[in-house]
Amino acid sequence: MAYDATKMKDWQIAEAAEANMPMPEEWRERLGLEKDEILPYGKISKLDFLKIIDRLKDKPDGKYIEVTAITPTPLGEGKSTTSLGLIEGLGKKGMSVGGCLRQPSGGPTMNIKGTAAGGGNALLIPMTEFSMGLTGDINDIINAHNLAMVALTARMQHERNYDDEQLARLTKMRRLDIDPTRVEFGWIMDFCAQSLRQIIIGLGGRMDGYTMQSKFGIAVGSELMAMLSIVRDLADLRQRMDEITLAYDKKGNPVTTGDLEVGGAMTAWMRNTINPTLCSSTEYQPVMVHAGPFANIAVGQSSIIGDRVGLKLFDYHVTESGFAADIGFEKFWNVKCRNSGLKPHVSVLTTTIRALKMHGGGPKVVAGLALPDEYTRENVALVEKGLPNMLHLIGVIRKSGINPVVCVNSFQTDTKEEVAVVKKAAEAAGARCAVSSHWANGGDGALELADAVIDACNDQNDFQFLYPMEMKLRERVEKIAKVVYGADGVSWTPDAEAKAKAFEADPQYDEYATMMVKTHLSLTHDPAQKGVPKDWTLPIRDILIYSGAKFLCPCAGTISLMPGTSSDPAFRKVDVDVDTGKVRGLF
Repeated sequence: MAYDATKMKDWQIAEAAEANMPMPEEWRERLGLEKDEILPYGKISKLDFLKIIDRLKDKPDGKYIEVTAITPTPLGEGKSTTSLGLIEGLGKKGMSVGGCLRQPSGGPTMNIKGTAAGGGNALLIPMTEFSMGLTGDINDIINAHNLAMVALTARMQHERNYDDEQLARLTKMRRLDIDPTRVEFGWIMDFCAQSLRQIIIGLGGRMDGYTMQSKFGIAVGSELMAMLSIVRDLADLRQRMDEITLAYDKKGNPVTTGDLEVGGAMTAWMRNTINPTLCSSTEYQPVMVHAGPFANIAVGQSSIIGDRVGLKLFDYHVTESGFAADIGFEKFWNVKCRNSGLKPHVSVLTTTIRALKMHGGGPKVVAGLALPDEYTRENVALVEKGLPNMLHLIGVIRKSGINPVVCVNSFQTDTKEEVAVVKKAAEAAGARCAVSSHWANGGDGALELADAVIDACNDQNDFQFLYPMEMKLRERVEKIAKVVYGADGVSWTPDAEAKAKAFEADPQYDEYATMMVKTHLSLTHDPAQKGVPKDWTLPIRDILIYSGAKFLCPCAGTISLMPGTSSDPAFRKVDVDVDTGKVRGLF
């Protein structure tokens, strides 16, 4: 049944739906799983993906559906809501359908953006568990990541305190001679804590650590989360775990987790993260949760493992990419699909009237503040002015060989005239377009979208990557900038260009993925630039190396790996009913 989303909060809808949520044993029967392939955690379960994949290895894959969006307002445009609505719509049509979404970070959950559990009647349950740790994957990543920093900083202290003979006797390891000014790694926690972006550690005496500048990032931006998104199995994760660059020695050589012999213990902390968690839509379709957000660096995709399982279990499998198509879809296209060997059948481009109005010159949208009146009153001309952003991103998706489906994620304030101009423009650009009211009506509101996606899945497509792996780093960046972002070209700071040349000269980096780092709020590097800006150049100021994930990350503009908490954060509204123990106030 659909709940009245205009009168009920998301956490109230979730609580009502969870009363009849299938328990692990029922899921096992519904999905045809063996007893040892489902690992219960209360109402939810983990799936033993290796056993499932091995048993179903000869079964043909289902249809592979990716969900992305136009350049969003700071409020987000409902990719998770659309993913869940589409799953519910396909379910209403009697299809075997499931999906895989990303696990939310405690940072935005306790800040201004909410849990990314969808919304209204297109919601993932159990919402409280989903929003607050689930089965502990992010906590395991925090422990594994911070253990690497414990190993590094302890080693720096011991090398300072002991001579070579003492060091060899006490640690049974050679001197690494780590350069304290070139420590690349930092610490992580899963909240938005701007006061921890730059810190000094090791204050006190010689036994209190090594005094140096350090930093914190948000947990889901960790290289370990990036690795979890793209690995194929536990053996792949274990191998990569020894290859993470933590720092450099005084001769400029990388110091890795393997050098510190900490990769095995880090993998032990992450051993359970390898299996996806099985949750549910409010209409009781199966939805896995695996890997995390933060598409600036950590890929921002639900995992390759989750997609491999879903394509074997379901006839239609829905996966989600973070941020807009210039970031999320581009990384799905050229990084995730290249690593997985999987080819999508269709990409759904989530669009909203409010985002198009913003791109058309509407007033600034600020998360946590009420929308200006321009976004809740009919203004067809403002929508029309914003269409170029949607049309540009339709073109980006079509360059991959896919014919996209545009989903107009419906809001109550949208008018027929505003929606009509969007549909006309999308169809003229060669995309199918459907209006979906899944937030208000669940699967019944997504039937038009489901039909459009089914039709698109039956199309022949000629999926091709944007560039070959033989292309050198600076050429790749230039191609992405021009084709995907619409830039005239790329400028490099001297330091960034020197790094690029060094990477290009070393064959070991030829197979590293190019993981662009830029704002998600604009096609450009400047979040204030909306629509489809013209006559601009993409500035690359640095290149980060994620040697475990095998990413080279060119950085455009200034990107913080530790977001800040706002003046009116969501945690002020979250509480516990002391009589029932239930959490309320999540959204």
